[in-house]
Amino acid sequence: MSRLKHRWTQVGNRIGVWMYRTLDGRLSSGRKDVHVLMLTSPGRRSGVSRSTCVRYLETPDGYVVWGTGAGSPRDPDWFRNLRAAPAVAVQVRDRLVTVTARELRGSERDATWEDVVLARAPEVQKYARRAGRTIPVTVLTPVVDGSTTA
Repeated sequence: MSRLKHRWTQVGNRIGVWMYRTLDGRLSSGRKDVHVLMLTSPGRRSGVSRSTCVRYLETPDGYVVWGTGAGSPRDPDWFRNLRAAPAVAVQVRDRLVTVTARELRGSERDATWEDVVLARAPEVQKYARRAGRTIPVTVLTPVVDGSTTA
């Protein structure tokens, strides 16, 4: 990614995060069928909390998120930070919740990618093709009273 494109992405993210916080996520995606949450996790190297808005799908296991990075050839920074954090904060509309992240692997990842992500958001496939890599998928499970809910 060019420096200028990366800089514009950072600026866009800051605006998106500000809008999400200010409006409690009410105008987060522009489409009723697209759901966006705000994820806040410590930077994997700096430890400084970073927030970003990401698309998600709700499942009985929790919130499913994936790291297409808009077709980037590498996993997005927010996803790499998520891998390094045992628990992170998520805001879904006006609700704040702590979650644990479990990256899916192998057949579980493949099944979730096909049966959940692509089945409910088929337009995501174009970013996966552009990226030319296996898109990572994670389930964010809310923590309740020190334990995760199932």
